[in-house]
Amino acid sequence: MTSRGAGTAFSRRNYRLSIESEKPKVTGIVNSKLLNDYLRRIFPSADGIQPAAAYRKPLTFQNLQEHLDKLLAEDSGAEDSRDQVLEGRLGPSTVVLDHTSGFEGLLLVDDDLLGVIGHSNFGSIRATTCVYKGKWIYEVLISSQGLMQIGWCTLNCRFNQEEGVGDTPDSYAYDGNRVRKWNVTTTNYGKSWAAGDIVSCLIDLDEGTIAFCLNGVSLGTAFDNITRGAGMAYFPAISLSFKESVAFNFGSRPLRYPVEVLQDPPSVDLVKAHKLLGYLKNVIHIGIDVLEGKLVEKDTSTWQLQGEPTVLITLAHIFNHFAPLMCKVYLVEDVLMNFLLSILEQGGSVEAHPLIQQLLDLMWLLMEDYEVHECLKQLLMSLLRAYRFSPIIPDLGLQIHYLRLTIAVLKHEKSRKYLLNNVLFDVLRSVVFFYIKSPLRVEEAGLQELIPTTWWPNRFTKEGKESKEVKEESAEERLRRRAYDRGCQRLKKRIEVVEELQVQILKLLLNNKDRGGGEASRYIFLNKFRKFLQENASSRGNLTVLCPPEYMVCFLHRLISTLRCYWDGHKTKAPAALSSEEAYVPPQLFYNGKVDYFDLQRLGGLLSHLKKTLKDDLALKANILIDPAELQAVTMDDLDEDEESATSTAQRPVAALAIGGALARPSWLSSPTLGRANRFLSTAAVSLMNPRRSLGTLEKMKARTLSVEQRTEDDIEGSHGNEGLLLGRPPEEPEQSITENSLLEILDGIVMMYNLSVHQQLGKMVGVSDDVNEYALALKDTEEKISRCPKKRRDIYEELVKSQKVFSEKLNHLSRRLAWINVTIYSKEKMQDIYWLLRVCIRTIEHGDRTGSLFAFMPEFYLSVAMNSYSTLKNYFSPVHCMEELPGYEETLTRLAAILAKHFADSRIVGTDIRDSLMQALASYVCYPHSLRAVERIPEEQRISMMRNLLAPYEQQPWAQTNWILVRLWRGCGFGYRYTRLPHLLKTKPEDANLPSLQKPCPSTLLQQHMADLLRSDCDMAPSFLNSVLNQLNWAFSEFIGMIQEIQQAAERLERNFVDSRQLKVCATCFDLSVSLLRVLEMTVTLAPEIFLDWSRPSSELLLRRLAQLLNQVLNRVTAERNLFDRVVNLRLPGLESVDHYPILVAVTGILVRLLMDTDFQGTQHS
Repeated sequence: MTSRGAGTAFSRRNYRLSIESEKPKVTGIVNSKLLNDYLRRIFPSADGIQPAAAYRKPLTFQNLQEHLDKLLAEDSGAEDSRDQVLEGRLGPSTVVLDHTSGFEGLLLVDDDLLGVIGHSNFGSIRATTCVYKGKWIYEVLISSQGLMQIGWCTLNCRFNQEEGVGDTPDSYAYDGNRVRKWNVTTTNYGKSWAAGDIVSCLIDLDEGTIAFCLNGVSLGTAFDNITRGAGMAYFPAISLSFKESVAFNFGSRPLRYPVEVLQDPPSVDLVKAHKLLGYLKNVIHIGIDVLEGKLVEKDTSTWQLQGEPTVLITLAHIFNHFAPLMCKVYLVEDVLMNFLLSILEQGGSVEAHPLIQQLLDLMWLLMEDYEVHECLKQLLMSLLRAYRFSPIIPDLGLQIHYLRLTIAVLKHEKSRKYLLNNVLFDVLRSVVFFYIKSPLRVEEAGLQELIPTTWWPNRFTKEGKESKEVKEESAEERLRRRAYDRGCQRLKKRIEVVEELQVQILKLLLNNKDRGGGEASRYIFLNKFRKFLQENASSRGNLTVLCPPEYMVCFLHRLISTLRCYWDGHKTKAPAALSSEEAYVPPQLFYNGKVDYFDLQRLGGLLSHLKKTLKDDLALKANILIDPAELQAVTMDDLDEDEESATSTAQRPVAALAIGGALARPSWLSSPTLGRANRFLSTAAVSLMNPRRSLGTLEKMKARTLSVEQRTEDDIEGSHGNEGLLLGRPPEEPEQSITENSLLEILDGIVMMYNLSVHQQLGKMVGVSDDVNEYALALKDTEEKISRCPKKRRDIYEELVKSQKVFSEKLNHLSRRLAWINVTIYSKEKMQDIYWLLRVCIRTIEHGDRTGSLFAFMPEFYLSVAMNSYSTLKNYFSPVHCMEELPGYEETLTRLAAILAKHFADSRIVGTDIRDSLMQALASYVCYPHSLRAVERIPEEQRISMMRNLLAPYEQQPWAQTNWILVRLWRGCGFGYRYTRLPHLLKTKPEDANLPSLQKPCPSTLLQQHMADLLRSDCDMAPSFLNSVLNQLNWAFSEFIGMIQEIQQAAERLERNFVDSRQLKVCATCFDLSVSLLRVLEMTVTLAPEIFLDWSRPSSELLLRRLAQLLNQVLNRVTAERNLFDRVVNLRLPGLESVDHYPILVAVTGILVRLLMDTDFQGTQHS
């Protein structure tokens, strides 16, 4: 709390101006009368009545301090009334979470002791202050919507990892996740909460009741007759499960829905701040016409401080009192933020309100640096909280309001650079301003009014998938769909307004022309962004620095839009550069050490290993030398740079040490604020530009990883012959300019960000679309049952109608929510962003591949993003948007196919995981006709090379995946191998919609021909390949027989036994592997029968003999009547649905038929 009286404020700053004694009636600024009138208008008395002229002492700058102190002290008596609020409360006046005692389980508490993240099964924590009398409230800002119990507890409550708030006597809680209230027992209560909601917890100890509100709407009394009396006092408390997070507000900031708060608001300071703000408004409204000698009203929208001494010194007196108050979060949020928001409420663009820029100039001029820093930090924090926790309304007006003010603040260069350096990533960490949250309750978001008519696809197969058959939709259905589409378009236009404002914020942060006062904003952003990526890449388990993936998705799209805007803007200035449609990351970024990739895996293994093994290639191709000392902890280069940096720092003027740092203050100034005013009046120029050391010509180019803090603009963009990020260009890389180097690093960061969490989140959000399909299928099935229901069975009919109503209501809710998700995550524009990212990765991989051995330096995530982004486009965006409509779709598929075909067996790639991912991606690629055709379009040489790698001996590669690819190329050509549903299951359960469905066959005769040519032409390849297939078949089938023996033995025991589901899964897998290996043998026998039947080949007889033995073994085990295989099949165990006679017998039959058909007469006689 601040103390009363003027003594403290006066001792802080002295505003007594030195006036010549022989001119007592002249101020040197304006005449005494005009100055008196001006100051009286600026600082009116509280009642608005001015004293009579005869008794009024003229107001000058000499007595202004005394006058201002009296005005501010008029309402100081209100401080005495605050003592009454303390009754009924025990504990510190500043209420925080008690992180030292009284809680169970591991919790991560924020630095302000108001935010908490669960880091154990069910952790509990309470506040430091309790209440025993009166009415009290506190608010909880819900950051995640999971399992939490929020409420009140007493000191005697003991919690553990299983029991939390509400699970013990004298503790009471509300759980919006399960929509229940808890006090030992539990009952239904309230509504479900969502991330961004505000829960108000109210306790009335006079009446003995506890109630809760959600976003200001009362949920009703939850508990009554709670225990009261001597020794009973209640603490705010919470229990939350792993990874759940909330933030408390006990009154340190203005409550969104206030009643009686636990923590006293700073009433006296609040009154002072509002008074001082009123005086500041008067200065803005009232001007001085010196020539006419009168006061004039001014237009506030165009107000500027134009060097008027009287106005400046008046403002200095106001800020002498106002500045220390603006360091308190409550006052910043309640006074300053609301005032700035009121300026923007007049409408128009942010540029139409330069007053905010003028006010920020005043703050930097008339406040101490530490005061401005704290004020800006609290202002941004308040804006972030307001944006994040504002309720969603149809026009998104609240979110737009806060984003506009954020833009206005960031437009101020000095403020922007301070916030970038110290707040936006360092304190806030997560990029909340770029997130558009999805409402769980559509009625509160106003989506019912915005999308009054709902619609969902209702043409489904039995498996719940949308039917590919085009059916004529009814007129009613067509009208509903069109009305729904119009509602979605209205929603899209409103969300686009928010997205455009978010892009404007990023454009300000990526400005590289604001070099006044130090480094440009873009290079500050680059370093912070890289550190942000590092934290999220290396701190997967540290929840305090991990950015939520839903925020990452929105941030990625806004960053792509901003990057492409700057990229194409550079293209217009430099026509020789590439456009954003041709963007890629040049390969030298991966090995020249200018960009830090932390500990992320490279294609060729560890970076230290690559530097040792490929140092000669680096010197030869990229003219980069690897100094052996670079591998040590501290290199001579580092020491030299540190020494040089220290020398240059010592030579700099003190005033130029930091951007926004304290300006050098002349010793004769007793008041820092007045000193600033005098410097302003005398137009004393103080330069904040940091001198840069000149970069000499390097004798050698050395690859050395620079830390984020070490890099300068020259290290990124380059100068004086230094290529910056493009150092070490390989000869395969064209000399053409790509774009600004800083944009290349941002592009690299975007690719990394997609790999960290964006792809995973895009997959999660598809769940809403799946829910719509499931409910639509259930509704369709219910309507069919209603139509078939006999009229006499009224009871069944009524139950079916109830079910129909439930499904319809759920679908109405989900279809509106799905509209929101489709606009914010799966819109056509978002699809184009992911497609652009896919093409960037393809071009980057192609350029890296041309560098030969240096390709090993590329981080693995480029290949991962190429594969995952294609999967996203294919699986997550349809059927809303079709991938085939994207420009250059066929060419992109072909280029990606060429990458998969070449690199799945690339010796430069050593990581097991990335090699498996490439193999799986290729297997998926050949499963679908459009992507298989892309594989067939790649150059013939690459196709043959791919098939040669697939036909390598199975012992040298992941044989199960390789075999699966070959089976996919054959399926549809084999004997009885054209089915999409397992035939033996259709006989037993023809109506079961849960039966496994196989992909429709799409064999490739072209790739089959390549395989046949290779097996015929290479005498060594065929026997080595077939022997490995036969070996694996022998192993897989033997394992299968062993497992079904164990299953049969367990089933025959008298006691009740349960077969392990994992064992059943392994058993089914071994059977499926046996069938697929038999199909590859059938494929080989069909395409190149001479391998087995041409006796001129030295290996033919041996291969045919081995094949016959294995086929005989399979037939003996499978076809004998009432044998082991037969008994296990008849058990019909869940998990063994695919195990049956049909799949394996038709594969064996196919082999035998082809052998018989292709055997000539001489061969028959010989055999």
